[in-house]
Amino acid sequence: MPDLPTPKDAAEAALFSECWDAVLSYADLCTAGSTAATRLAEEAFALGIREARAAESATVRATGRRSPRLPVIPLLLTAVRTTAAAWETGGKGHDLDPDLRLWLNSDKAARYTGPPLSRPLALRGLRDLQEPDAALLWLAEVETLPLTVVARRLGLDPAVVGDELAQVRGLFRDRCHRAHLDSPMTAHCRSYAGLLDVVTRSPATDIPEDLSRHLSRCVDCAEAAACLRPHGGGLPVALVGGVIGWGGLAYLERRRRAAEVRLGVGRPEPAEGDGADPGSGTQRARVVRTSLLAAAVVVSLLALAVSMMPFGGSDMDDSAGTTPSGRRQAPAPLPSSPSYTTPEATSSPPPTTDGSPADDGHGEEPQGTSSATAGGAGPDGDGPAPCEFAFDLVNQWPDGFQATLTLTTADALDGWRVAWTFGDGQRVGQMWDANVAQSGSRVTATAADYNKAVPAGGTLSFGFLASWKGKNAPPYDVALNGRECAKTG
Repeated sequence: MPDLPTPKDAAEAALFSECWDAVLSYADLCTAGSTAATRLAEEAFALGIREARAAESATVRATGRRSPRLPVIPLLLTAVRTTAAAWETGGKGHDLDPDLRLWLNSDKAARYTGPPLSRPLALRGLRDLQEPDAALLWLAEVETLPLTVVARRLGLDPAVVGDELAQVRGLFRDRCHRAHLDSPMTAHCRSYAGLLDVVTRSPATDIPEDLSRHLSRCVDCAEAAACLRPHGGGLPVALVGGVIGWGGLAYLERRRRAAEVRLGVGRPEPAEGDGADPGSGTQRARVVRTSLLAAAVVVSLLALAVSMMPFGGSDMDDSAGTTPSGRRQAPAPLPSSPSYTTPEATSSPPPTTDGSPADDGHGEEPQGTSSATAGGAGPDGDGPAPCEFAFDLVNQWPDGFQATLTLTTADALDGWRVAWTFGDGQRVGQMWDANVAQSGSRVTATAADYNKAVPAGGTLSFGFLASWKGKNAPPYDVALNGRECAKTG
């Protein structure tokens, strides 16, 4: 493999350093393997920078100033989606996530490239902001960076960046309100537009019953409600749904967990020499991949709208994939970034990591089997419960739900296996931060390579998507390495 060319200038290299992790995180969700994820991220990064340069040059030549555009990270994320669509039409769709392929061939994808007035409201509102304001909103709300970090990155005064963010939220709301009125609407929806504007301006305003019913049935107006209510918890969901589209909730969850790791409150990165392969399948515990994701986006918006009556109720912070207690999980490490390549040098891409297939957990022992475990927690151990667990129902829709299981262990662990029983026929479809196997009503989650070590008194946590019918009772008979755990509280 030839040596990679160097970046054109330090500014572009810094841009690559700041944005690569976000681009790769979304590309990883869109693809079926780590090698494909890195390749998609490289092509998308080159495309995004090339398009930004061309648009800026043309606008400056014609008007002497830059035209409004998306800030750099959402611009590059839309380039990931555009590149994925090009793969699908160009015969490389087999490298993409199957659900993304279905989405790309649906009317939902066409909405992001169709007539401007029919595009998602959040996308139009963000694009109408001045680029520095839009960048502030995106970095704080979606990338969930601390305001001190945002201020340093954007060259703002840390003492006033919070006030500036509040002002930008208001500006975003105004842009979305204007865009909402310009949108093609049915007469029924338009009759509620003015009332929707009024009731979303204050958290203390009660919502009339007829508007509440309308918002529970109309996805477009529920989307508008999320954008017009900047003081609620639905703004990040509205932003990623409007700008990214497919995989928005999963991307938001990953970025929130990545922010926790940067702050030192998430799980640590594997140390060099521990045998952790950054490109392995287990390193890339994938988040929210099935068609349940699309349902979760719709239900999150509708639930947000319903929650507005009255506004004094609970906010919808959890609609973005966080737990009711505010706990956020650490991100699944992704393939390491390659050396920087300029857009002109994409004909000779840098080497990519070679990811091995993930262990799907189907080889794990079913209920009733035993195995030696570290930390002295054997399957037949006696004494007090060695752990406590908390089950958080993050989100629920008519045929599915998202949940998080968090356990605190009294013993140090060098590997763990958590098992539980569902009493209402629930079936786990996807899991992150653990490998899953299910036999009848008994579910077993086993540690990934990067989170198998847990100190005494430490916690382990993983999330999953599952289906349900009729009833959805919490799990019971929760056991860690074969020993029963007590429920927290």
